[in-house]
Amino acid sequence: MPERIYLDWNATTPLRPEARQAMAAAWDIAGNPSSVHAEGRQARRLVEDARAAVAATVGSRPQDVVFTSGGTEANALALTPGVRRGSGQPARRLLVSAIEHTSVLSGGRFPPEAFGTIEVTALGLVDVDHLRALLAEGPPALVSVMLANNETGAIQPISQVADVVHEAGGLLHVDAIQALGKIPFEIKSMKADLITLSAHKIGGPKGVGALVLGDDVQVEALLRGGGQELGRRAGTENVAGIAAFGAATSAGMAALAPHAPRLRSLRARLEKGLMQTPGMIVFSADAPRLPNTTLFTVPGLKAETAVIGFDLAGIAVSSGSACSSGKVQPSHVLAAMGVPKDLAQGAVRLSLGWSTSEADIDLALQAWRKLADGLLRGRRNTA
Repeated sequence: MPERIYLDWNATTPLRPEARQAMAAAWDIAGNPSSVHAEGRQARRLVEDARAAVAATVGSRPQDVVFTSGGTEANALALTPGVRRGSGQPARRLLVSAIEHTSVLSGGRFPPEAFGTIEVTALGLVDVDHLRALLAEGPPALVSVMLANNETGAIQPISQVADVVHEAGGLLHVDAIQALGKIPFEIKSMKADLITLSAHKIGGPKGVGALVLGDDVQVEALLRGGGQELGRRAGTENVAGIAAFGAATSAGMAALAPHAPRLRSLRARLEKGLMQTPGMIVFSADAPRLPNTTLFTVPGLKAETAVIGFDLAGIAVSSGSACSSGKVQPSHVLAAMGVPKDLAQGAVRLSLGWSTSEADIDLALQAWRKLADGLLRGRRNTA
C-alpha cells in the first residue's frame, strides 16, 4: 500500500516508541502484581511507576489514580450515584453537557429520572447560566463537562463551571480524554473532583484508561472481586498496557510545550487553505480550541462522500466521533450547537498529531480541492 497520511488523531494515536518499549519489557515479567513474591513485586513496580507518571501529569496523588480498561469504563466508574467527597452529601442526580461523549451521555449508573442535560452555545461551549438554573432545581448533583470536545476541539470553561457546581454543593467530573497531551491541565487548577483519561489518545495502547479522584472523593466500585486498585476496580491489572500508558504519558507531556505551537501553525495553514472554498464553515472557530482540531463543512457536502474521497486519496479523516461502530451519522454535538441537520451531516474532522507535516497538510488541501471542485460543479449543474 502506498504511504498514507493519517489525519484522524482525535480518534486514536499511533503507539509511541516509549510505550512500545515499556510493553515489550512488561511482557517478559511473569508475575501477578497482587502476588507477594519477587515476580509479583516486579509487576507491581511497573504498575506503581505508571501510576506515579499518570498522577504527575494531572497533578494528583498516585493513590488517587484508578486504572481501568479504557475511557468508557473510567467514565462509567465516575458516574456513580452516591459519589461524594468525604462525609459530604452524596450526589443524587447527574447533569451532563449536551456535547459529551456517548459514554457520558449514557448516564452511567444513574436512573433516567435523575438525569439532566446542560445546553451549549452556538460556539459549542457549555451554557453556564443554564447549568446554574438546573442546579437550583433539585438536590446535590454530579455534573459532567468535558475539558475539550472530541469533534470541534472546543475547550470548555471548566474553572467557571466548577465554581458554579461547588457553590450548589455538587461535584464535578471532567472527561479530559481528548485534552490529554494536547493542552496542559491539572485536576486542582481545574477545581475538578474526578477526571478521566485514556491511553490511546496520547500514544499509549488501546484498552487502558484511568479515573483520577480529587482529595477524599469516594466512588462505588463498578467491578467487584479481588479488591485491586484499592478496592475501586477489581480484576488483575493489565500490566503491559498500564506500563505503556505511563511511558506514553511521560513522553507526551515532555513534548507538549514545543508540540502545541507547531500544531497550531499547521492548523492555521490548513484552515487558510480550506477557507478558499466558497461557503466554508469551520465549527467553533471563534472558541478556544485544541491546537490540532478542525471540524468543517460547506453547504451540500455529504460527510460520507468526503471521508471516502479523502480515503481514496490516501488520507485518513473522519466525520466526527469514531465511537459509532463505523457509522457516518449526523453529529449530536453539532445538533446541540443548533447547526441545521443539512449542514451537520456534512461535517468532516481533520485532527493532527506529532508526525503531521506541512507536506501532509498541503496534500490534504489538494485532495479537498478536488472534492470541492466536484461539489461546486454539481451545484452549478443543478442551478
